Amino acid sequence: MKTVIATGRRKAAVARAVLTEGSGRVYLNGVPLEIYGPELARLKIMEPLLLAGELAKKVDVRVNVKGGGVMGQADAARTALARGLIEWAREENPQLRETFRQYDWTLIKSDTRFKLPKKPEGYGARAKYQKSYR
Repeated sequence: MKTVIATGRRKAAVARAVLTEGSGRVYLNGVPLEIYGPELARLKIMEPLLLAGELAKKVDVRVNVKGGGVMGQADAARTALARGLIEWAREENPQLRETFRQYDWTLIKSDTRFKLPKKPEGYGARAKYQKSYR
């Protein structure tokens, strides 16, 4: 039985997708994708499945996501899913990677941007405490 494991990252979120032969079921942390969290996150995760077309109906996907927020997890899961589908369809559909790349490059390559750490002289990464004199 063929199995593919792929990873995706976004900010503090890390996703691991396991693709196996099946009938198109997708689970995120044990929850079916059809009833998963906010609708915007669900639609974002479904993008690689819609672009893959018939290939998505031949595989079952289990994605485990840890860390970060809801949308960070959605981006990480979508990247892991796209990478897994590319690996799965390497022989049958070699142009799938190019389809994903033309749609959105972050489907294949994780977005490396990260929040800056807070500095000791202020409220956040850039903001500083105000002075009341000149």
